[in-house]
Amino acid sequence: MRVRARLVAIMLCGAADACSFAPRYAKPAVEKAPPAYLESDGWKQAQPADTQGRGPWWTAFGDPTLDSLETRVAAANQNIRAAFARLQQARAETRVARADYFPTLTVGPSATRSRTSVNSPLFTNARPATYNDFVLDADLSYEIDVWGRVRNAVASARASEQASAADLATLDLSTHAELAADYFTLRGEDTQRELLDRTVDDYTRALELTQHLYDGGAAALADVDQARAQLETARTQATDARLRRAQTQHAIAVLIGESPSTFQLDPQPLKIDVLPPRIDPGLPSALLERRPDVAAAERRVAAANAQIGVARAAYFPVFDLFGRGGFESTRTSNWITAPSRLWSVGPSALLTVFDGGRYRAQSAAAHAAYDEQVANYRNTVLTAYQEVEDNLAALRDLENESASQAAAVTASAGALSQAQYQYQGGIVTYLQVVATENAALSAQLAAADIQVRRLTAAVLLVKALGGGWHATEAATSGVPSSAPTASP
Repeated sequence: MRVRARLVAIMLCGAADACSFAPRYAKPAVEKAPPAYLESDGWKQAQPADTQGRGPWWTAFGDPTLDSLETRVAAANQNIRAAFARLQQARAETRVARADYFPTLTVGPSATRSRTSVNSPLFTNARPATYNDFVLDADLSYEIDVWGRVRNAVASARASEQASAADLATLDLSTHAELAADYFTLRGEDTQRELLDRTVDDYTRALELTQHLYDGGAAALADVDQARAQLETARTQATDARLRRAQTQHAIAVLIGESPSTFQLDPQPLKIDVLPPRIDPGLPSALLERRPDVAAAERRVAAANAQIGVARAAYFPVFDLFGRGGFESTRTSNWITAPSRLWSVGPSALLTVFDGGRYRAQSAAAHAAYDEQVANYRNTVLTAYQEVEDNLAALRDLENESASQAAAVTASAGALSQAQYQYQGGIVTYLQVVATENAALSAQLAAADIQVRRLTAAVLLVKALGGGWHATEAATSGVPSSAPTASP
C-alpha cells in the first residue's frame, strides 16, 4: 500500500508538473491576547503603526547628551556590525539556494598525451600506442524540481534571512536601550557621588567640631571616635561610588565603539525634576507585531516548516536533465572542426531504494526542529508580555515609592536638624546625632536610586514594546534605520 501511494503521488505531481511536500504554513497559535495589560492603570487605546521604524525613541527623555551618544551606536557598535554581517551572510545564502532554479553550465578544456599498453585487451594495431587527446566540451545539468525540494530550500533560506533581519533590529533596539539604561545609571551615580562628597565635607566639619568640644572637655572621647568612624564610612561609600561610575562609563564607551581609556563623560547629577516620559503601551494584541524578536522567532518557524518539505522530497526520485557538447580530436589541426563535434543529451532519474532509514531519520529531525521553533516562538511571545507587565508595574509602583521616599527625605532632614540642636544643647548624645545623620543619608541615596530605577524602567518598557511607538519614518525591509548600510 505504501508503494502504491507513492506511485500515485508521483503520477499526480508529474501531471501537475511540480508539487511541494512542505506542510501548508500557518503562524503558530498562541494564547489569545488579553484586552488590556494587567499592570496598566489608565492606559489608553492606541493604533500603533507596525510598519514604522524603530526611530529615535530616546529623544522622548529630553537629554541632549543621551541623544548624542545614541546616534553613535549604530555606526560604531561592534555587536551591531557583527549582526549586520550575519544578515549579509543570510542574504547570500538565499541567493545560493535560488541558484538551483537555474541550470549549471561548466566548460572543461583539456589536452592530454597518453600511451596504451600493447598488452592491453583494448590495444589494436590500427591505432598507435601513443596518442594525443584534445577536448573542449561544455556540460549542462539541471534538476527538474518536481517535488519542490528547490522551492522549499529557497523558502527556508528566505525565511532565515528575514529572521536575521529581525535579529539585527532586535539587537539594535537592545543596544540603544542598554546605552540609555547605562547612561541614567551613570547620572544616578553622579548624584550619589555628589551627595556623598558633600556628606564627607559635612562629616569632616562635624569631626573637627567634636574634637574641639572634646579638647574643651564638653564631649566624650567616644563622640570623637563615632564622628571619625562615620566620616571614614562615608569616604568608603564615596570611593565605591566613583568605582561604580568608572565601570559604567567604560561600559558606555564599549557600546559606542570607543576605547574606555580615552572616553570620558563629565559628571552631571540628575535633577530632581527629571522624570520618565509618559508611555502609551497600546493594546496587547498589537505587541506581537511590534517586537522584532517575535518576528524573528516566527520566521524561524516558517524556515523549519519549509525544511520539512525538503526532507520529504528525498523519498522520491531526483529528475535531472544532462547535456554535453564540444569538440574532441587527436590533433590540434582539426580540433575545432565539424567532424570533431561531440554531443549528448538526455534525462536521468535517481531513486534511493535502500538507505538504512536515513531519510526517515532526516524527516523526523525536520519535524522535531519545527516543533522546537514553535515552542521557542510561543515562549518569546510569553516573555514579551511578561517584560511589558514587569515594567508597567515597575513604573507604577516606583512612582508611588518616589512620593513616599521624598517625604522620608524631608522628614529625616527635619529629624537631623533637631538632633543637632539637641546635641549642641546637651540634651541627647552624639550617638543619636550619628543615627539621624545616617538615616538622612540613606533616605537621600534611596531617593536617587528610585529616580534612576524609574528612568530605567521607562527605557525597558520602550524596549519591551518594540521601540519607536511614536515614529513616523517607515522601516527599511526589516533593517533598523540606524543600522549600518555597508560592511565595515
